[in-house]
Amino acid sequence: MSIDCAARNRIAAAMQTATAPRRASAYAPSNIALSKYWGKRDQARNLPLNSSLSISLAEWGSHTEIVPAEDGADRVWLNGAALDAETPFAAKALRFADLFRAGRDAPLHIRTRNTIPTAAGLASSASGFAALTRALVSAFGLELSERDMSLIARLGSGSAARSLWHGFVRWDRGTAPDGGDSLAAPLDVHWPAFRIAIVAVDTGPKSMTSRDGMNHTVATSPLFATWPQTAEADCAAIETAVRAQDLPKLGALAEANALAMHATMLAARPALSYLKPESWAVLERLWRARAEGLQAFATMDAGANVKLIFEQTDSADVLAAFPQAEIIAPFSVQN
Repeated sequence: MSIDCAARNRIAAAMQTATAPRRASAYAPSNIALSKYWGKRDQARNLPLNSSLSISLAEWGSHTEIVPAEDGADRVWLNGAALDAETPFAAKALRFADLFRAGRDAPLHIRTRNTIPTAAGLASSASGFAALTRALVSAFGLELSERDMSLIARLGSGSAARSLWHGFVRWDRGTAPDGGDSLAAPLDVHWPAFRIAIVAVDTGPKSMTSRDGMNHTVATSPLFATWPQTAEADCAAIETAVRAQDLPKLGALAEANALAMHATMLAARPALSYLKPESWAVLERLWRARAEGLQAFATMDAGANVKLIFEQTDSADVLAAFPQAEIIAPFSVQN
């Protein structure tokens, strides 16, 4: 994992006064991108080709606990199950912990519990690495800024840069080759009436990881060439709509942005589709309901599940159209 020189120096300086690891825990919410991040300019540093903006999912996220290993061995648990150290999640989590151990002998037990389905297009890796970042910072007694924590979380999972906070968060793509300016920050926007509904279509693991799907799309889709510029413009327009709390404008932009991202995947060779027939059925039902006056809009990440955005006053109508939906109030929880 590579990090920019300035941040590496700040972390190294903080490690000089770090305590021996102690028990620590942290929570981070998952997030849904309203303007999508899809495509990287640097794989090792998780540097995106375009900026993105997300909304957190309140109590849907990851709880992580760090405990010094009295048995002298690194161990990782996910949702109560002990993992072999060579499994992808455990290996990545331990490599991530090495950034904080900085060569010191400090074996750890890492326990992560997700309150959302894992690997189902609901950004469990984002909340997982954001929670792991906060827990490790606390465990080692480090005095690191939110800025540096966003830079570090990004190395574990790109979207983790946005999962350190509740509410709306913007992740700037940055331009520095070492990634020193590619970080996220929360928007000073409080929108209590804002709601998200998760319409679950498939909560099982995806057939292709987001990382692999992104790389395949970038390498083979003839539609991808125009995506970064379009997505950057969408992000700016979506931020303006969020700040104005203009739901119709925000919803139309977010839905179009999501469909454009999935269009680049469908044009890949061979085609990549995370959306399933049931996903399209949800969208068609939404479009019919909106033609009849429902003010709700869709967004979809790299998975089959559909997320709806709307305001509290339309909650009953959303549930009438989508009885299986789970409604989240993002601003019911504060940092």
